[in-house]
Amino acid sequence: MSELTLFLIRLAYLAILWIFVLSAISVIRSDMFGARVPEAARAAAPTPRGRRQKAPRRRGQPTHLIVVEGSNVGARAELVDAPLLIGRGPDAAIRLDDDYVSTRHARVAASEDQWFVEDLGSTNGTYVGSGRITQPTTLTLGTQIRIGKTVLELRK
Repeated sequence: MSELTLFLIRLAYLAILWIFVLSAISVIRSDMFGARVPEAARAAAPTPRGRRQKAPRRRGQPTHLIVVEGSNVGARAELVDAPLLIGRGPDAAIRLDDDYVSTRHARVAASEDQWFVEDLGSTNGTYVGSGRITQPTTLTLGTQIRIGKTVLELRK
């Protein structure tokens, strides 16, 4: 091989190596600080008005979300404080010490009489029952939510 060919191969290898390093840094950054929200979506989002809307409480409805399996067994959050953020971040209602959980992993919220869980673009996904969810999914009493190695459940 000529010196020029060998130089071009080395240059291409170096470029591929740098692309890999930069993409790894990008993934780590998005996991630690969350995904970027476009300016248009920020402007369209409603602004909070001082008080949070309380979730409806009815007889037979769940009252709290509790960790039933994993390293944080027994951790719980009251559903009256909905929407509840689940993740490793300091602003999470239920903080999970799990390597497979993102900083802002999932959210549990109410809409009228129903409870929903929504994955917030996490790397490892959120599972309801045995299926991975890609959109807000309805929850009922006893429904198990798996996030990493942790299992959460809606209870009365």
